[in-house]
Amino acid sequence: ELMTGYTMLRNGGVGNGGQPWVLRWSSRIRLTWLSFTLFIILVFFPLIAHYYLTTIDDADDAGKRIFGPRTGNELCEVKHVQDLCRIRESVSEELLQLEAKRQELNSEIAKLNLKIEACKKSIENAKQDLLQLKNVISQTEHSYKELMAQNQPKLSLPIRLLPDKDDATFPLPKSNRNCRLHNCFDYSRCPLTSGFPVYVYNSDDYPFGSSLDPLIKQAFEATVRTNVYVTENANIACVYIILVGEMQELVMPKPTELEQQLHSLPYWRTDGHNHLIINLSRKSETQNFIYNISTGRAMIAQSTFYDVQYRPGFDIVVSPLVHAMSEPNFLEIPPQVPVKRKYLFSFQGEKIESLRSSLQEVRSFEEEIEGNAPADYDDRIITTLKAVQDSKLDFVLVEFTCKNQPKASLPTEWALCGERDDRLELLKLSTFALIITPGDTHLVISAGCAMRLFEALEVGAIPVVLGEQVQLPYNDVIRWNEAALIIPKPRITEVHFLLRSISDNDLLAMRRQGRFLWETYFSTSDNVFSTVLAIIRTRIQIPAAPIREETAVEIPHRSGKAAGTDPNMADNGDLDLGPVETEPPYASPKYLRNFTLTAMDIYRNWNSAPGPFHLFPYTPFDPVLPSEAKFLGSGTGFRPIGGGAGGSGKEFQAALGGNVPREQFTVVMLTYEREEVLMNSLERLNGLPYLNKVVVVWNSPKLPSEDLLWPDIGVPIMVVRTEKNSLNNRFLPWDEIETEAILSIDDDAHLRHDEIMFGFRVWREARDRIVGFPGRYHAWDIPHQSWLYNSNYSCELSMVLTGAAFFHKYYAYLYSYVMPQAIRDMVDEYINCEDIAMNFLVSHLTRKPPIKVTSRWTFRCPGCPQALSHDDSHFHERHKCINFFVKVYGYMPLLYTQFRVDSVLFKTRLPHDKTKCFKFI
Repeated sequence: ELMTGYTMLRNGGVGNGGQPWVLRWSSRIRLTWLSFTLFIILVFFPLIAHYYLTTIDDADDAGKRIFGPRTGNELCEVKHVQDLCRIRESVSEELLQLEAKRQELNSEIAKLNLKIEACKKSIENAKQDLLQLKNVISQTEHSYKELMAQNQPKLSLPIRLLPDKDDATFPLPKSNRNCRLHNCFDYSRCPLTSGFPVYVYNSDDYPFGSSLDPLIKQAFEATVRTNVYVTENANIACVYIILVGEMQELVMPKPTELEQQLHSLPYWRTDGHNHLIINLSRKSETQNFIYNISTGRAMIAQSTFYDVQYRPGFDIVVSPLVHAMSEPNFLEIPPQVPVKRKYLFSFQGEKIESLRSSLQEVRSFEEEIEGNAPADYDDRIITTLKAVQDSKLDFVLVEFTCKNQPKASLPTEWALCGERDDRLELLKLSTFALIITPGDTHLVISAGCAMRLFEALEVGAIPVVLGEQVQLPYNDVIRWNEAALIIPKPRITEVHFLLRSISDNDLLAMRRQGRFLWETYFSTSDNVFSTVLAIIRTRIQIPAAPIREETAVEIPHRSGKAAGTDPNMADNGDLDLGPVETEPPYASPKYLRNFTLTAMDIYRNWNSAPGPFHLFPYTPFDPVLPSEAKFLGSGTGFRPIGGGAGGSGKEFQAALGGNVPREQFTVVMLTYEREEVLMNSLERLNGLPYLNKVVVVWNSPKLPSEDLLWPDIGVPIMVVRTEKNSLNNRFLPWDEIETEAILSIDDDAHLRHDEIMFGFRVWREARDRIVGFPGRYHAWDIPHQSWLYNSNYSCELSMVLTGAAFFHKYYAYLYSYVMPQAIRDMVDEYINCEDIAMNFLVSHLTRKPPIKVTSRWTFRCPGCPQALSHDDSHFHERHKCINFFVKVYGYMPLLYTQFRVDSVLFKTRLPHDKTKCFKFI
């Protein structure tokens, strides 16, 4: 029944009439009951549980509590809770410390703010003080200029010799022979500050121009175009020059016509004052056609003069112009050694007038010495020289008759024999060359004698001039007794004895001086013309024009990279580098003897080869006269130090040494496409004392990278662009070099600061020398009979490489403008040997070897890319360079030395109070 009822209910009450409400009612009862049961459980069960638990915790035994609240210490007994507690305590302590620091920083910030406000006020006050100081300085400068203007002597033109207006009736001196500068030269046209402007007439504008020798005319015009004194403004000219010879015989104008043409020159001004008439001779037979012409107050420069025509101190005896349009070939010039040659002396010539009488009487040498002097000295000369030749005591060659037709000559003059090449070959074999002056004592100089002198000096035969009355070329400014023997004709019997008594050292010195005179004043048309101008300028006491400097074309570059400090550079041991420079770079003092030099030491200026023995204590310069070198921006070599009695000495670290109290040096660094190596080398110069600036000679046609950041080393870095890739650029006298001292250094050179400073100290006490680090020497190769370049370690040296060396800027001018161009050409050809060339130049001028400092033999930086010197052909080229340079100079100028300079303080560390006066050993 139950089953049946359940089934009926599930089936919707089918058996009971299908009552669905019964099912709905039962479902509601179940849901209500379920909800009520859940409510009772959720409300009353927690309350009962809480009551039960609270009742249990009220037990007297506290240790039996299970659910009651516990103290902090009891809670921390749990392990993981203990870690959390420690973290909380640590964080709390750190928070307390940070808070304390925050309060401390706030306090410091407040103090700093007060200081900032105080500094701002100080800055404002300092600005006000600076403004006041500037005003005071400006007022002081203004007052100084006013005082200088008051004390400056008034500079005005010299007193005019002639009236302001040309006066045709102004009388000439009683005789042309009485013309001198004081009565025939207008000084008012040549103020001391004028710069010596010279106006040169164009010969083509006048009829006699068509008669000039084409080679002479062309050479003269080429020289005029390049001379620094020539001006095109005739109104400001000091001297006016006109070329009248050499003339071609077939078209030579008559003397009266030439005189009329000269007097019609636009600036002749009735008497030709301040005019110079130049008659150059290219041949020995040049005639003296000016002899019959009235030249008024004009000066004359030519190679032939009679005594009635020559005016000492006014006219000029010039050398013949042999190399009119060509440079001398140094390879054809014989060397100056060996000193003695095949013939003791030689002479070739012919004089028709006295030849017959001299041949009629031939006596022995002994008879000639004991006999009376003949009336004609030339006859006695012939007889004596023939007797010397016949005695065979020495090899001599004298010929008084020409094998061929002799050259045309003036009366009583010894005519030249043969062609020029034949004469030179004989002179190359002769130690001495006899020059017999004309028998006519009124002929003070002739073109033939001047030609013999020129040829003798050219090939190194020492001239022996028989006849003391002769006026040799440029005789008033050249001391000829240093290069030639001038002997009176009556002493002809003693000539043989005299020539044999001269020592080899004296012979070499005379030959070297003769070579210098020939190269400087005779060899080219440039030298002849510039020498003539220099003589006039020196006579009227106008200083030479400054020699030009190379204008530095700067390559823009970015700087700002802070240069680091190389520990190898900073480690100087116990050696102090000296007083640290705190002032900005400053230039060497300006040269101040420009005006006084022209009136002093005239002979020394003209007769000394250019070099520091002449450079110090004064340094003039003329573009043609290397012995008168003057350059802008440089001072004298030795200047006394003011203040202090001296003698007590100074500590090595407390003074720079030397005789110039304040001085800096300029680094010149040559580089070619090695940017990384260059930057490293520049950084090593950071903090170097006494460094004025760095001139980087950029030898590459490719400009530096635009993103290249150059280091800031505390001094200016000037990057100079060159016209071509040439090692000669290392020695150009750049206008950016404002110091006398130059440190030439390669871009891969690795030198410590103490080494550089020590080299600078040594150079300051030997300013005429090359002072550097790596030494080299030359040696004679006996099997090949030639010179060799050697870089092996040795106790002896003759060169110091300019890849790390100090030298005077003076030598940069001489190397670039005075040294023979053939040497610079060879440097460009081999891209090598510029350092050898500089050593040759300095040793040639000073006759002193270079100075090596420290024991360093090389200076290359480790790890740098290989340079040109690592090439296999490098040494072979240097062998060739040395032998070529010897041919150019005519001898080996390099000198050996075993002297090396080391500092005592490099070896022995002395206490500061014990280092007085110790300098070098």
